[in-house]
Amino acid sequence: MNFKRLEIPEVILCQPQVFGDDRGYFSETFKQQALDEFLGFNINFCQDNESKSAFGVLRGLHYQLPPFAQTKLVRVIKGKVLDVAVDIRKGSPTFGKHVAVELSETNKKQLLVPRGFAHGFVVLSEEAIFVYKVDNRYNPEYDRGIAFDDTALGIDWKIDKSHVQLSPKDLKQPLFEQAEVFDFGADLYK
Repeated sequence: MNFKRLEIPEVILCQPQVFGDDRGYFSETFKQQALDEFLGFNINFCQDNESKSAFGVLRGLHYQLPPFAQTKLVRVIKGKVLDVAVDIRKGSPTFGKHVAVELSETNKKQLLVPRGFAHGFVVLSEEAIFVYKVDNRYNPEYDRGIAFDDTALGIDWKIDKSHVQLSPKDLKQPLFEQAEVFDFGADLYK
């Protein structure tokens, strides 16, 4: 597994090695020890989630407030998505900035989205199966979101807005300036 810090250094691109031949392929998709060594600390993932979505489905931008903040390790096992992480740590030098990475069944890339970031993705293929690990359980009372199309964030979702499909919840998300955010420097892993 190879790890690379992105433009926002807390967001990590994870690229597993893939060994293929005419029978198919083998890939080690997660190795706790390798991730811990790269990060210099341990993330204790406690749950795996999976979603299936059609073209244009946009899920996000989502996050949970402490004490239920979550780190996510995300990947695609079928199809292709544009995956986005937005820094929502007030006081951070990258506050309000984002990174966007195409994840697909072909490129096998994964994205580590740490606590203190809002996360979302849009499906660019006919359908996609999206899987992710989290290090904290879901708690609806701490669940928050930000409008995906807030111009203050400047996210290019790589899809015409007329094709975007949102849940009723995501249709009502607040703008970034009205969102509840994290404090930069707070230990979000306590």
